[in-house]
Amino acid sequence: MFAFLGMPDPIAFEIFGFEVRWYALVITIGVLLGLTLVLKRSEKYGIKEDHIYDIFIVAVPLAIIGARAYYVFFEWDYYSLHPEKIIQVWKGGLAIHGGIFFGMLAVWLVCRYRKISFLKTLDLLAPSLILGQAIGRWGNYFNMEAYGTETTLPWAITVYEAGKGYINVHPTFLYESLWNIGVFLILMFVIERKKKFDGQTACTYFILYSLGRFFIEGLRTDSLYIMGLRTAQLVSLGLIAVGILGYIILGKKNKTNTEAHSGEESQT
Repeated sequence: MFAFLGMPDPIAFEIFGFEVRWYALVITIGVLLGLTLVLKRSEKYGIKEDHIYDIFIVAVPLAIIGARAYYVFFEWDYYSLHPEKIIQVWKGGLAIHGGIFFGMLAVWLVCRYRKISFLKTLDLLAPSLILGQAIGRWGNYFNMEAYGTETTLPWAITVYEAGKGYINVHPTFLYESLWNIGVFLILMFVIERKKKFDGQTACTYFILYSLGRFFIEGLRTDSLYIMGLRTAQLVSLGLIAVGILGYIILGKKNKTNTEAHSGEESQT
């Protein structure tokens, strides 16, 4: 059977005996490209570059901590027996939902401190976030993780599993990467051009990313579970609800403000 991607070496290179893994390099590339995009678009949002750097300095490390803490929490049966492995993030085990929650907390804190709009900032960051996620998913490929069930499809990838040997499986990391690129294009070239209220881009991100994640997660074999349910699917449903409520509440608020503004102009 043909598998369109081979099994990679997770180690990119070594420096003085220290292994540099593709997983870390791919995530770093995603972060840097995301930052570059934010800086190019920041003037349109009226947000200073210094404030962007403040956000990234706080949000990136906090997001990584959150992503790892989320993963370790739901895999505590394992990590309670191997606590020395908790800090080994370069070997994988970062849950994006934990990164999103902790990252948003960091953004809110910086926005409050710098007195800038939280919703505008989320809209500015959303396309960069989904682009970074699209790139970061390839770190899963180099670590041979986050793949799906066995399949005979021609685009399957080959992995090795104990007790099964070499098998061909769904490249779910690829599915999500492609989906995220599609979401990125929609955010950048549809929503951003026709925005009606602050927070619309972020709400669209929550809905579209979570919709894809919900279905793709159903194919994975390494999902985190809570009470027998896939955690990522539950969180995805929650984020879809948040996005829809955001559209309703923020859209209605914008309509009210617009009508009030139009009324004031008609009286002058």
